[in-house]
Amino acid sequence: MFRIVEKNLSVEFPWGHHLHCMVCQLPTWLSRKEHLCRLTEPTTSWEMVRSVLEMVAAGEGNLKKLHFLLFPESTVPAERVEEALDLIRHRFHNNTVTMFGVEHTTLAHYREVLERYREDNAEALAQVLEDIDAGDVEQLPANWAVIAVKEADGKVRVFLEAKSHPYFAEENPDALHDLYRGKVFPLFHCHPNPFNFMALICFDYIYRTIYRSNISVLIDKANELFFQTRQRLDLLAVLECNPKPEHRAFRDVVNGYYGEYLSQHPGVRDSITVFCNTSDETTGSGSTPEATFGRSSVIIHENHKMKQKQFAEFETDDFGGLPVCRMRFGTGTRLYYFNLPVFHELDPRTTRVPLRVHSIFQLDGSQGWQRVFSE
Repeated sequence: MFRIVEKNLSVEFPWGHHLHCMVCQLPTWLSRKEHLCRLTEPTTSWEMVRSVLEMVAAGEGNLKKLHFLLFPESTVPAERVEEALDLIRHRFHNNTVTMFGVEHTTLAHYREVLERYREDNAEALAQVLEDIDAGDVEQLPANWAVIAVKEADGKVRVFLEAKSHPYFAEENPDALHDLYRGKVFPLFHCHPNPFNFMALICFDYIYRTIYRSNISVLIDKANELFFQTRQRLDLLAVLECNPKPEHRAFRDVVNGYYGEYLSQHPGVRDSITVFCNTSDETTGSGSTPEATFGRSSVIIHENHKMKQKQFAEFETDDFGGLPVCRMRFGTGTRLYYFNLPVFHELDPRTTRVPLRVHSIFQLDGSQGWQRVFSE
């Protein structure tokens, strides 16, 4: 199982007011090249990602209030990571967090990036160096993600994590099909206004052995945070490229995460879980005619009592009878901009909806984005 390390951030989120998040449900076009899952159209993929970054940087309307920007797994070409970080560094508003998945590279390349940002990734770098020293693994594929935080003073901090799930190597006897297993994942504490969040890469959310699971490690850490400080894990972001976003395994983990079976989990009871998946234009990565990419979603505890409704672009439900309220998006290429509720307890004196979609954007045909207006 992975190990959680704590990182403190100087991020001034507003007091007593909800935060804002954008889920970028973009397509990825993948194929296997020399045992790596690489983007087949890296230039097109990057242009799409950059168009979103530039729109957020411009901050028209209430986009200037954006706090969290999420891209799916394997979305950004490896050679464009520094360009993306430069755009965030020079043009993004302060107090913003951007998470994006990077296409497969070798472990040797991932180590180089860790060394470039060693100040914020000392534990992950030490673990990678230990793993390289223990065996001939430098050419293993590494599926990794970037969490870029622009703090209140404008400083950009860059955190990296590698996917811990063993990929399809579980079913393959060829060692060259192995995926490097990341073992260090950061838990972020924002100050001065306390807000705690983590990010996972897709199947990291459900990965387990017979006796333990990644999610149980996360719950234990969140409970420890609760009993020591009376704070909670406020946000869990899961960056996906998943052709089965509503697989039974995901549903089972959601049920255990928010349900109360043998005991309560106070550290995660009021967490907001955001699943950011790729759109239905995605190819590769296990895609079949029956595959259904898309279905990004937001899940909160049933205590928030959100009514079940259906709209053209999204719907709200309880994920088939689970103790949750879920906002479930469509499968198309879209940007979903919504609030993250910070009011953990339901106020019986108000009819305030805890989770509200502010804007939905679709491509306008020229690599730009236009707002969707629907009934």
